[in-house]
Amino acid sequence: MPTPATPAETEANILVAGTGPAGLIGALAFADANFRVTLVGPEPNVQDGRTTALMNPALAILDRLGVLRTLAHKSAPLKVMRIVDGTARLIRSPVVTFHANEIDEHRFGLNIPNAVLVATLAEAVSANPSIEWRKTLVSQWQLEPERATARLADGSAVSARLVVAADGRASPAREAAGISVSSRPFPQAALVLNFAHTVDHAFTSTEFHTETGPFTQVPLPGRRSSLVCVVRPETAQELAALDDDALSRHIERRMQSMLGRVTVEPGRQIYPLSTSTPWRFAHKRVALVGEAAHVFPPIGAQGLNLGIRDIVDLLETASQNRPDPGTPKALLSYDLRRRPDIVARTSAVNLLNLSLLSSMLPAQIARSTTLGLLGRFAPLRAFFMREGLQPGSGFSALAGSLREQVQR
Repeated sequence: MPTPATPAETEANILVAGTGPAGLIGALAFADANFRVTLVGPEPNVQDGRTTALMNPALAILDRLGVLRTLAHKSAPLKVMRIVDGTARLIRSPVVTFHANEIDEHRFGLNIPNAVLVATLAEAVSANPSIEWRKTLVSQWQLEPERATARLADGSAVSARLVVAADGRASPAREAAGISVSSRPFPQAALVLNFAHTVDHAFTSTEFHTETGPFTQVPLPGRRSSLVCVVRPETAQELAALDDDALSRHIERRMQSMLGRVTVEPGRQIYPLSTSTPWRFAHKRVALVGEAAHVFPPIGAQGLNLGIRDIVDLLETASQNRPDPGTPKALLSYDLRRRPDIVARTSAVNLLNLSLLSSMLPAQIARSTTLGLLGRFAPLRAFFMREGLQPGSGFSALAGSLREQVQR
């Protein structure tokens, strides 16, 4: 039998662990769906200099939660996305450019400063009467057949029918649920910073493919951009140690001067790269979302977009099982919903990343051929863009086009 609640415990329908963007969005989404929510985690880091590119379907969720208008004023639209082969290998790929208006969108999404994103989400959480925010850490998990209990560092405890584990790539909730993980480090690190430039970016993001990984510029408001430079770990340290002038010249050269003179801004961060996929995405009243459910290199703006789809699918499953959203049947349904999307996206990103690192001729040929086809054939490019925004939308558009042709 489950242990009865003590006076120090509170009972909640949903317990969200983690106060990064995925946890904050998860808490807001469940509260919006009339679940009683307890969020556990400290105040988020509002000094993070990174940015997050969120695509239109994810932005639609943020709009429904009432935070998009605030974010949009401090973000830059992504209207054009370009892939440039920056390698010096024998077989190089053609430049491929994706325009949002090709698929009748005025933008693919927004590039949002993380500091703005988490501050806006945290303010919305604090103002929501359906969310109780315990600004402390979980010291111990107790997972029972009828409920899950989090023993908190302040001596209190919270029990719930369902735990939304948004507590990061090292997820203590995932570990407590006994969910094993397949992980692999990459010989890469990402140097992340923002920079100003003298030529207008025209809301274009450019991803240079290099022998050490992607070198990706993403527009910010004004003549500013964010940069994710993936190199060997030792190279990342060397670049971060350069003075501002030397690093600015290095970035301008790597950018082929397409944005004119570059001036790096204060704040440089280095992150080692790896990939991680759990063997299951829910177990013992714990459902994984965000980096607790998937970790992969920063290619193609997939990370938080995938995490928001986790939340959408988990919310739909929970809404269909309101009396008890944490039953084995409900968690199995969530696992089956998320598995195709997570496995496909993780595999695609990891495969592309490995193709950049590989010096083998077949890998170069395969990458060049794929990008060449995307560049030459508009219908294939449109399919790829739609699938990048929302899984299945490319197939839906293709089926609709075929129906129209048959009806003619």
